[in-house]
Amino acid sequence: MAHFWQGPFWKNRPFWNALRTGVWLTAARARGYSLILLAVCTLAFAGWVALSDGLVDRNGKPLGTDFSNVYAAGSLTWQGRAADAYEPALQHAAEKAIFGARNVPFYGWHYPPLFFAVAVLVAALPYVWGLVLWQVASFAAYLAMLRAIMPRPETLLIAAAFPAVFVNIGHGHNGFLTAALLGGALHWLDRRPWLAGMLIGLLAYKPQFGVLIPIALLAGQRWQTIGAAAVVVAAIAALSFAMLGSDVWRAFLDSMSFTQTVVLEQGGTGWEKIQSIFSAARSFGVGVPTAYAIQGALALFLAASLAWLWHSEAAFELKAASLALASLLATPYVLDYDLVVMAVAIAFFARHGFSRGFRDYEISLLAAAWLVPLVSRGVAGATGIPLGLMVLLAFYGVVLRRALRDHATANNSRLIAQA
Repeated sequence: MAHFWQGPFWKNRPFWNALRTGVWLTAARARGYSLILLAVCTLAFAGWVALSDGLVDRNGKPLGTDFSNVYAAGSLTWQGRAADAYEPALQHAAEKAIFGARNVPFYGWHYPPLFFAVAVLVAALPYVWGLVLWQVASFAAYLAMLRAIMPRPETLLIAAAFPAVFVNIGHGHNGFLTAALLGGALHWLDRRPWLAGMLIGLLAYKPQFGVLIPIALLAGQRWQTIGAAAVVVAAIAALSFAMLGSDVWRAFLDSMSFTQTVVLEQGGTGWEKIQSIFSAARSFGVGVPTAYAIQGALALFLAASLAWLWHSEAAFELKAASLALASLLATPYVLDYDLVVMAVAIAFFARHGFSRGFRDYEISLLAAAWLVPLVSRGVAGATGIPLGLMVLLAFYGVVLRRALRDHATANNSRLIAQA
């Protein structure tokens, strides 16, 4: 038995070799798996809509679930009551009104006032058309971003079949927009730094994902991008003040304690949905202060490693992948639909691998990262195992390992050249 686990026997098995080398994942299989998953999920969504009772599904939840809070906030804004969106009782009443006063679940409005621009736009249309416009437009931006990063024939199919896509569509959420803005910013960072900064500035609607972006930009001395991002954030904040007034901002700041206490610390959203190390610790019974300490320690490690990586001469693809992953890992409040952002990391890391070759287990890890949004919630709910978090951490570790090895290889080549 000791020989089986410690000796070369198990490492030389065909399955293990395939896992290590990644030869099992051919281009044909990648396309085939994507087509199968795309077809199955499309049929499932069609059945879900067909069996719904008007705008409410068989489980009593609105189609698009979380989108109902965006639409309700937009409706309140059209009525001149934008600040009411931050009052749970008033927001819930507005959500019920959308569905003919039916007792649908409450979906809180937790966004800064910057995001009212989107809410007002979709609420100008009937609910279904607002939902369709929101998802189709943001999905198109997501696909265009990934195609720009990875201009290969199979990119659009694999990107469309990425399981996080279906999680995001089921919730009517903003994962496509977040991924498009971050991925687009990274894509344009070298060629059009001002455009990259503008896209990063627009990411302020999701402030928890922007904690580590300034550290990476400062370490990489991306001064034009930093300046453009600051200008955009200041401009849209000033515009929201001018259009909605200061009461909305006060209401937003007051609502943050509810979001922190009920939604995050008490797990009102569900521990299985949140993919952070904070949530994993809380689900295992760890106290709130200790869980924050664990999350803080991870954030400090991410900040330090990002600063080193972005200041180094590592390939830009590794820097981009690390920032996308670290943005997900650093916040205590990241849900499974936010894993759409992981597509950015997958695309940049795959581009690096196709250019310079893949090392052991990297292809299999990419496959695991692609698949995990499909099962992370179910596995966490059934077993308590935070599979999504584990894959995120493993992926980040592999990116750092690749950067360190590439750095060592480059140093050795310089030493040989100088000898």
